[in-house]
Amino acid sequence: MKFSLLVSFITLEVKQTVSSSQVKQKAESLGFHACGIAAAELDADQSATRHLKAWLARGYQADMKWMENPTRFDIHSCMPEVKSVISVALNYYTPHQRPEGKDYGKISRYGWGRDYHKVMPKKLKGLTNWLQEQGEGIQARYYADTGPIQDKVWAERSGIGWIAKNGNVITRQYGSWVFLGEVLTNLELTPDTPHTQHCGTCTRCLEACPTGAITEPFVVDANRCIAYHTIENRAAELPQSLIPYLEGWVAGCDICQDVCPWNQRFAQPTNVVDFEPYPGNVAPQLSELAGISDEEWNRRFRASALRRIKPQMLRRNAQANQFRCQSLPDE
Repeated sequence: MKFSLLVSFITLEVKQTVSSSQVKQKAESLGFHACGIAAAELDADQSATRHLKAWLARGYQADMKWMENPTRFDIHSCMPEVKSVISVALNYYTPHQRPEGKDYGKISRYGWGRDYHKVMPKKLKGLTNWLQEQGEGIQARYYADTGPIQDKVWAERSGIGWIAKNGNVITRQYGSWVFLGEVLTNLELTPDTPHTQHCGTCTRCLEACPTGAITEPFVVDANRCIAYHTIENRAAELPQSLIPYLEGWVAGCDICQDVCPWNQRFAQPTNVVDFEPYPGNVAPQLSELAGISDEEWNRRFRASALRRIKPQMLRRNAQANQFRCQSLPDE
């Protein structure tokens, strides 16, 4: 009887053994372009917590109240049993280029194709289910920009890339054109070495930001950020101080990414068909967006991350750009 119990215990232990290399192989088979693992140690991310608290104390989160959620300070608040954080990345870059001219609005590349919230979770669910099938007692929970997780911090700690001076994560293989996600698990997996910083002395992103939103390296003030105001700001009108610097942006802003040397040298076209641009997203007409109806907005941006920008907000953003263009000299 004792021998039988011992064999059963050993068998259970074997069933729960999953290697980091197996996790990465499974992530690759599911279509992820990068995967790394970090240990969910209690004191490992205190520097990140201090940075976030200092950022919040300055009010740089603007009206994004969810950034103040205390759960964000400790990964164990999301999953008390977590021992490892599996970070993954999906390349979304497509090589299309926006046309020049005052008549066109600009949409951030992340929003050109299908909503990543509809693409990433399917793959993360597949990885989560696979993990749980590897043995009794294995727990796993996934996030795709859907919870109070410091995605960029864990991506850096897991070796996927580093947090750049513009606040984005840069990977050596794809630049910063990546979506991030995580799987939290109670498995003790072998962690990767955290990524080192490779921005060097470059300050192109700081110099290129027309509103000075990157107040210093690694610090972004949402109150000045075009992306924040065109996506998150729910006010009826955009700040008058922002309008002269819109430069056509109606949904997000890619300026700090477009000028980044890592993106210019290492961006690769994605193999994810869902991220190919929907018609009209690369070169939308400002006149169309300024008067877009709720019905047309619903039809045009179905299954799009741009649905976060409600029709009245999109009209507001386009009209603000038209007002800016009226004050510019003729080309």
